[in-house]
This record gives sequence, C-alpha cells and structure tokens, in this order.
Amino acid sequence: MPALAAAGYHVVAPDLRGCGRTTGWSANYDDDLGPFRPSIRDNNMQYRRISADCHLDMIWLPPDLFTSQAPWDLKDRMPFVTEGPNGKEWVAKNGASFGLVGGVGSAGRLYEPGKQHRADRMAETGLYEDGLKGIRRPGEPDLRAKELDRDGVDAEVIYGVLAAAAKLSDAEASAEMLRIYNDFIIDFCKHYPDRMIGLACLPFGDVEAAAKEVHRVAKLGVMGVELSCSWDMQPMWHPSWNPLWQAINETQLPLHFHTFPSVDPKLRAEIKGESLLALRYSSICLFQMTLGNILTALVGAAVFERFPNFRVVFGESGIGWIPYVLDRMDYEYQDQYREIKLKLLPSEYWRRQCRATFQFDRIGTKLIEDMGVETLMWGSDYPHPDGIWPDSSEYIAKQFGHLPADVTHKITCENAGKFYGLIN
Repeated sequence: MPALAAAGYHVVAPDLRGCGRTTGWSANYDDDLGPFRPSIRDNNMQYRRISADCHLDMIWLPPDLFTSQAPWDLKDRMPFVTEGPNGKEWVAKNGASFGLVGGVGSAGRLYEPGKQHRADRMAETGLYEDGLKGIRRPGEPDLRAKELDRDGVDAEVIYGVLAAAAKLSDAEASAEMLRIYNDFIIDFCKHYPDRMIGLACLPFGDVEAAAKEVHRVAKLGVMGVELSCSWDMQPMWHPSWNPLWQAINETQLPLHFHTFPSVDPKLRAEIKGESLLALRYSSICLFQMTLGNILTALVGAAVFERFPNFRVVFGESGIGWIPYVLDRMDYEYQDQYREIKLKLLPSEYWRRQCRATFQFDRIGTKLIEDMGVETLMWGSDYPHPDGIWPDSSEYIAKQFGHLPADVTHKITCENAGKFYGLIN
C-alpha cells in the first residue's frame, strides 16, 4: 500500500466525483474475495441488482471524439463519422467500417424488423429510432442512467470498444484511439460514480504499450482493464505476455477478457449463402467457449501462481462450460502435468482469482457448486441484442427461480458489488 501510494496510485476511497474505486486492496482475507479486499467507496447507495457486463460501443460515442482529441499528426488515422448508404457510419480512411451510428449490437448493424427477437424488443423502446435522430441513449450519462432504471439495475460494469481498434491495422493509431476512449470513459463515469464502472481498454498489439497503459489508468482510479481478444494475438501461455501480467499484478486491477468470435473473421468474409448461415449459427453457439482457451493457457503458464495479485474476469463467458473445464484441468494436472509449477489445483486458482459473467445460462445455474457461487456475476449485456435488457427481471426469474434467494442475490448483486468495491 505505501509503495503504491508513493508511485502515484489511488489507495484511498476516491472522491465521489471520480470514476473508479481505489487501486489499493486490504491484506485482510475475505471469504468471497480471498486476499483481494477492495476499498469501499463512500456512498449511501442501496444495491439490489448490479449488471457486471454492459457495453459502450463506438457507434454510441460522440462522432468527433477521436478526431477532436488526437494529436494533429494522428487525426487523419482516427475513426470518424460520415454519411453512408444506410445512414451515418463510423469509418476510417484505411477503409475500415465500425458500424452505423445507433445501429444494432457492437457491429452497428442496420436494424431489420423481425430478424432478431431481442433486437425487436429493444426497438420497441425506441432505442434505434432515437439513435438515428442523434439521441445516444447508451452514450449520454443521464440517458444511460434512465436505461438502468428502466431495467431495474442499480449499477453496471461498462466494457469498452472491444476489438474496434484492431480494424485500424495501425498499432500507433490504435493505441491513441484507446487512450482517448479511456480518458472519455473515466470522465463519463464521473457523472454517476456509484452506478457506472468503466473499464479501460488496453492495446493488444504491443504488450509493453498495454503494460504502460495499465499503470497510466491505474493512477486515474479506474476499477479494471479490458484486453480485447483477436485471432492475431499470441496465445496467453506465451512468455511475451509477462510484462502485462506483471503490470496487472503490481496495480492489482482486475483484467477482463470479453468473448470473441469462434471463427476467424477472414474465413467468415469468404463464405456466402447457406454456408454463411451455418457458419454464423455455429459461431454464435460456441463463441462463449472460446474463453476456455484463455483460462487453460493462463493456468498452464502458472500465471495465477507466479502473480498472486493477478485477477481475471471473463465477460459474457457463460458458465455452463466452466465446470467441465475446471474438472478437466484438475484431472490432467494430477495425471500427467505435475511439472507445471503450481501449489494449488487449477480449480482452486479459479475460485481464488477468477470471475465469470453471464446473462442467461440455465445449465450453468444447475452447476453452481462446481464453480463456486462467489465466482459468478450476472450481467444484462446492455445494449447488445443478445442480452436481456430491458427484461432482466423476467430472465432472472426464469433461470434463478429454483435457487435460494440469498444465492440469487449473490449472483445478481452482492458478488459484483464486493468485487468492484461498491458494497461491503
């Protein structure tokens, strides 16, 4: 703690005008959090429901955000908004398209009535119609707070622009784009610091740059960082990641991995017709399980053992697959991989240092004891159409109805509240 303070990190509860919790953690052991006990923010908010997985995608950001904030020599390499065949669209001069302003999902697709039930349900609230009018409900703090109220959610964790920066195919411009976004989300959350927890996004093409950004945003008081996953990145067992793991360990900020496509986007671009339909179906059914590759790689590289302050959240991962992977990791470790330098079983590192979020997973809620209830955090996935906003109460009742009320409260509120320092 004194060392962190001397280095310029926030180690006391921040002023409520700030965005994040402290980056300091008490050494006291907690039954739910292990040695990671966050400093609690000074607020009187009574939490009943916390979504640990929401989003603020590029398509809902201010249209001049990146061009107005980038240095003059990078402005031409930043994303911007222009008029396209289907309306205003986020693009870059390298030919990349980031989606329609106010479009559907992270990709900013054109809304097509009747194509997706959840998108239709969200359209009933006027979300996409407002987007066409320039009313950025997810991207304006006051409007976003009303969206939370509509869904009965008291606080949320906001994932960022995901892999959008990768589309620039320009490491320098991508890093600048994410720096601008990180400064933006910090300011954004200052409006509702007891309700909105913004994650800082890390550049994935340069490990040293990512480590540097971890230290920068930690000093600004963010509550966690997110590393966008890509088909082009080194596997997580590769030693080239060690500088980033070290930075995470030093700052004690939780590292978040969000789901990413289970099919190489380059292959997807080559497929047409019925084969594309089959590919898309296969991809959407399996995309959450891709995070199993990251979990097993981190365990195999003994990251959790070598960096005891290293904590991971798997965003929108789903949970039904996790018990199998934990059991398989334990079995293989005990059977033939004892040379991996671990002091605990893989499943014990999971309970000590990992969390997972999900919105609707009927199978997973039947296997809670195999993962540990303390490791699970519910999320609405707002404003993505594979989420459950604004019907979270209905979906919570459907999947948690068989569970005791205290277990449901842990998963839908208490676990996230404790992990992110919102509640005791």
